[in-house]
Amino acid sequence: MVDITHKYNTLRIATAQAIVKMSRTETIATIKNNKVPKGNVFEISKAAGLLGVKKTSELLPDCHPIPIEHTSIDYEINGLDIIINVTVKTIYKTGVEVEAMHGASIVALNMYDMLKPIDGNIEIQHIKLLDKKGGKSAFQEVETAEIKAGIIVCSDSVFAEVNEDLSGKKIEEHLKRINLSVFKKVIVPDDIKYIREAINSNIPNLNLIILTGGTGLSPRDITPEAVIPLLDKRIFGAEETIRRYGQDRMPFAFLSRSVVGTIGEALIICLPGSPKGVTESLDAIFPHLLHSFSMLKGEKH
Repeated sequence: MVDITHKYNTLRIATAQAIVKMSRTETIATIKNNKVPKGNVFEISKAAGLLGVKKTSELLPDCHPIPIEHTSIDYEINGLDIIINVTVKTIYKTGVEVEAMHGASIVALNMYDMLKPIDGNIEIQHIKLLDKKGGKSAFQEVETAEIKAGIIVCSDSVFAEVNEDLSGKKIEEHLKRINLSVFKKVIVPDDIKYIREAINSNIPNLNLIILTGGTGLSPRDITPEAVIPLLDKRIFGAEETIRRYGQDRMPFAFLSRSVVGTIGEALIICLPGSPKGVTESLDAIFPHLLHSFSMLKGEKH
């Protein structure tokens, strides 16, 4: 199975379609009049489709078991065709398009099974996905060309060249994946004066500054104290999201004092100093946090 532990829950919707074609108008009439010997074709096939949606992960080895929170099955008769539309909804980490297609397939197969005694030339046609929504792709990507990013590594040991800068490199790798380039990276000690100087000197040229380190509780962890007085606005929802996402993966994540806010039209983000903490924090808020640049310009959602 594909690893989805780095993803987070969003509303996912998928609609799939299958077409069952009869060979005789009499078959359609028999269905409409509820005279099929095996029972009500629409109701029994709907029940089969609901089971098919729920059991998708049991039959397809790479599909994840997911909570199915809504399924609708609708029919339309068009000449000799019965058009089946199956819509599935969930709030989860991965999509439901396969579940919708599997449900449509099972509805069609059950119709075939019920109708073959009275029509030996039935065909199942055009099982396909009509639409899917949800996940990161459901939201318009932010134009990244105007975003100039910088990294400030806050660490006494890295500044003294005792330890290697691993977290700054993780930030660079993550930004590269979302088509952002790092224009500048600086390393400063855990000192309020140096942290503020690094921010203030780069604000004119950068509109995204990510700091790593100094968000814990040790005596030298003073990055939030250095940054918060400089901010015009705090983005508390982003801070909460970072901690909630981390808490799902490590019980000590709620102790982090990550900070997100703005200075003018620049976005400032203070992340933990560990490479793992940095990676999880960026997974939690990117790329959707970049929507804040449109908001800072006064554009509508």
